[in-house]
Amino acid sequence: MMERQRSFGFYALLTLISWLSMLGFDLFLHGGLLAGLYKQPHPFLLSPERSFALIPLGYLSFLLLAILLVWLITRMALQGWRRSAIFALQVGFLIWGSFSLGLISISTIPLALLAGWFIGQTVEMGIGGAVIGIGLKSPKLGRLFFSVFGFVIMMVILTVVLQNVGLIFANESF
Repeated sequence: MMERQRSFGFYALLTLISWLSMLGFDLFLHGGLLAGLYKQPHPFLLSPERSFALIPLGYLSFLLLAILLVWLITRMALQGWRRSAIFALQVGFLIWGSFSLGLISISTIPLALLAGWFIGQTVEMGIGGAVIGIGLKSPKLGRLFFSVFGFVIMMVILTVVLQNVGLIFANESF
């Protein structure tokens, strides 16, 4: 099936919506699931204050990954959320696997944190890919935006619950 021609604005908006989904999951991953791994100081990690100040740079890196996914998924003419999600998981596995191997070869990163990053960021790419797949089958992106916005709200709520109820699943020691 031939992909219909879309405007630059459509692809830009789709990229931003995909990015938003990735940011929502990233907040849940680091602020909730992996939060216990950040509690104790470690020479590999920046101080919490410095890390917090640099969060926007990390989020910009995910924008680049969302751009990459939109570009690859459209160039490969993948159809549907499932094929796009699986492809994005594969890309995420390769990118974050490579990054993890590089980090372990030059740093003192705790293995639990590295494993959490690798698995979590791979899933994050899959989520972004699923959103792109849905968007490419939609004539307009408003409904997708509101669905992703709801997903982000759900991730924020789950993160707050994990932090306040003490349901942090990560081991709190390195």
